[in-house]
Amino acid sequence: MDARFTDEQDEIRRALRELLHKRCRPEDVRAAVDRAEGYDPGLWTALGEQLGLPGLALPETYGGAGCTRTEAALAAEELGRALAPTPFLATAVLAAPLLLALGTDAQRAELLPRIADGRLTAALAVPGTSLAAALALTGPAGADWAGGGRAGGVQAWRTAGGWRLYGQADQVLDGHSAGLLLVPAHTGGYARSRVLLFLVAGDAAGVVRTRRTSLDPTRGQACVQLRDVQAELLGSDEDTDVQAALAGLGDFVAAVLAAEAVGAADRALERTVEYVKQREQFGRPIGSFQAVKHRLADVYVAVRAARSAAYYAAWATGRASGGAARNAAGEERVGGLALAQALEALRTAAGEGIQLHGGIGFTWEHEAHLYFKRAAGDELLFGPGHRLRGHAAEAAGLFAGQEVAV
Repeated sequence: MDARFTDEQDEIRRALRELLHKRCRPEDVRAAVDRAEGYDPGLWTALGEQLGLPGLALPETYGGAGCTRTEAALAAEELGRALAPTPFLATAVLAAPLLLALGTDAQRAELLPRIADGRLTAALAVPGTSLAAALALTGPAGADWAGGGRAGGVQAWRTAGGWRLYGQADQVLDGHSAGLLLVPAHTGGYARSRVLLFLVAGDAAGVVRTRRTSLDPTRGQACVQLRDVQAELLGSDEDTDVQAALAGLGDFVAAVLAAEAVGAADRALERTVEYVKQREQFGRPIGSFQAVKHRLADVYVAVRAARSAAYYAAWATGRASGGAARNAAGEERVGGLALAQALEALRTAAGEGIQLHGGIGFTWEHEAHLYFKRAAGDELLFGPGHRLRGHAAEAAGLFAGQEVAV
């Protein structure tokens, strides 16, 4: 592994940081999350038209930049620094790779160019609270997360006019504003039940979307109800292994989330260091006290270690190399471990930031709480850390013949 960034990677980071510094300040973030979309459409348009962010990891054939998944993770780090509320995770990280991997030529040609330039946003509507399970981050790939029958989820059946869907997904990232929904649904009845992926227009008849109040306001969520909705099968083969596709996507998603959390943790630490140099007690800045220095040094070490893990996960996703947990196809899977470490570093950095800001840090209006909510919210959606680590240990065979408590 060459740990040095290329000139192109440095340019992506620099350009993105400059744009976010101008258009995604703390007051801009608070204003954006109060919009109906949950983000600033103008900023998203700029990210698409000026930087090509949504199509960063898409092939040039479909209007993308043709970069690797590593560049997408590095971009996520800059988004995390600003806590930018955008549909990048839902559209470019969760939905676009599935369209690219499973879609027909016609579906790719119709949808991916519009995603690449930011005109179309998309969301993966996994039932219930099972996103981490569907991505095989906290356990082995299986169909239990999809519900079905009396277990809830979404049902699909074929009619003379095509496929119809009925059911509900409770925590869909950016589902309230996405123009396209990717819906995993059960079909085949009880005897031959299997999960397929379907495409549903966000404004289709029978789709009822309600934005939810979430712990992290910068990570918009929605309850999506599908009431006899017309849908299109993603791909042309009903025997497609959707669960394997989602599980294969999981490591990339975890690597992107880890990089995003590292960016947020690094910025939270920077803000705290700036503040302790200004806040005075007993006639001197509190940053000059040895106890404060020790606490911030511990945070610095945690953030640096998490960054190293996140960068390695970004490089390793989709590649096979020795010495780490692998999936059934022999691909290295280290994203879950990197995500666990990054979330822990963010929680530590945000917690210390709140305490060292003193009384003002404990007010909900202070921006330090946005970082703490991001850490807690991501653990609820994609963790917690001990489950991420437990599954990685089990997949690596570290406790062969023993039960792993998760």
